Amino acid sequence: MKQTFPTHKGELIVEGPVTAESLSQLSFDDDLRAFRPPKRQKEALIEISEIPDGRIIIARIENDIMGYVTFHPPDCFERWAKGPPELLELGAIEVSPKVRGLGVGKKLLQVAFSDPAMENHVVIATEYYWHWDLERTGLRVWEYREVMDRLMSSAGLHIRETDDEEICSHPANMLTVRYGKNLSQSSIDHFEKILFANSERGDCLAGNESRPSKPGN
Repeated sequence: MKQTFPTHKGELIVEGPVTAESLSQLSFDDDLRAFRPPKRQKEALIEISEIPDGRIIIARIENDIMGYVTFHPPDCFERWAKGPPELLELGAIEVSPKVRGLGVGKKLLQVAFSDPAMENHVVIATEYYWHWDLERTGLRVWEYREVMDRLMSSAGLHIRETDDEEICSHPANMLTVRYGKNLSQSSIDHFEKILFANSERGDCLAGNESRPSKPGN
């Protein structure tokens, strides 16, 4: 899938899934460092593109990668690995500060989910506040959470409650979920069963809208 968008920074090309070979031939913007140093992050994208069901969508200007979103099966040690085989995790989405304000994040998700193959999957995104670029955006935790909620909602991923320990470790963390149109009811039911580890729901219902009266850290 490929779409182009004119911007004042130049023509933005959003495409994918891209191959490891294609990724290796492109440069990686130095400001893409939210998760690890740029060189290592590019290597990580190449590795994901090579695994079964690994998918990388990129936004580039000419040969420079300015943003990306990754999809892959959950790691074996995660709760989500107990889900249906159709489960994919939106592992990361990152946009260079150089092109922020151009709707690049939404464009990445738009292209990613315009692929009919995504309708065969349940896709989850686990959002942890410690990965958010609070310093460079100037946003507070709850403000950034609202931005991420709107971004994920634009692609049909909506907040779901869970008692997952990492999600529950901070009230701003959230789990969002999207069910593909071609998923069977049995696969949906399978996923629903792993949202809560215990038959009785605990005090933490991550994803509810309880929050401080004012945005803050």
